[in-house]
Amino acid sequence: MARRRKRRIVETNSHDRWMVSYADFITLLLAFFVVMYSISSVNEGKYKTLADSLGDAFSNKEQQGNEIDPVPIGALPTTIQPIPLENPATMEVEERRELSEEILKERKQLGQVSDQFEQVLAPFINDNLVSVKKNDYWIELEMNSEMLFLSGEAELSKKAIPVLKKIVEVINPLPNMINVEGHTDNIPIDNIKFRSNWDLSSARATSVVHEFVKEGINPLRLSAIGYGEFHPIDDNKIEAGRFKNRRVVLVLMSQAFARYGANDEERAKLLNLAPTAAAVGQP
Repeated sequence: MARRRKRRIVETNSHDRWMVSYADFITLLLAFFVVMYSISSVNEGKYKTLADSLGDAFSNKEQQGNEIDPVPIGALPTTIQPIPLENPATMEVEERRELSEEILKERKQLGQVSDQFEQVLAPFINDNLVSVKKNDYWIELEMNSEMLFLSGEAELSKKAIPVLKKIVEVINPLPNMINVEGHTDNIPIDNIKFRSNWDLSSARATSVVHEFVKEGINPLRLSAIGYGEFHPIDDNKIEAGRFKNRRVVLVLMSQAFARYGANDEERAKLLNLAPTAAAVGQP
């Protein structure tokens, strides 16, 4: 038998294999630069508009009317205009803001009453026992309790009567409602007569009301209110503050804002408002 020779396979080393990897790398690098270029490409239209605008702005050309037009870059943003909503309540208030002749007349009258208080009570005002505060729609006459009452008492002292008579001479001819407010300091009181400062302040306001009625003021115009220590006007931690807080306040109210003294139709007339159907007694 003839022997078959085995064919020897000769391995050859290829020195050009690196070119495949290199070609792939070059291709990827080219693609990368193409993408970067496409991202960084400038919008020629916007660039030209910006360049022209900057050139006009820095040139010696005179702008018409001395106005510089804004630089139009791209599309102008849409301006959203607010939609005006009607507010009937606000419109109604604006239409009725003008006050009636009656309330303007009453305001002037209250100003005159304030001046009268300052004249007849000048000695007590100078001694810081009385103060007058004027508002467009009421007058506050503050009287220190030391001038009217003994300490811890609600019965008027003898020296208080002449002062109250001078006040009555001023307010008696008027139709306005009168609130008499009693105030105390924050020192507690608890005795047989008064359980608390509520009782003391209310009793003092009531004593002033009784004296006004005795001097001829219509009781329908009067009210007595006790606030106790809960509406101080000064610091209760010091004696000077407590002295100011112990007071009786007379408030002369405008007819337009008083709860009593004027019906709805009269009050609407004062405020220059149309009265409602219920106010005038219509169905």
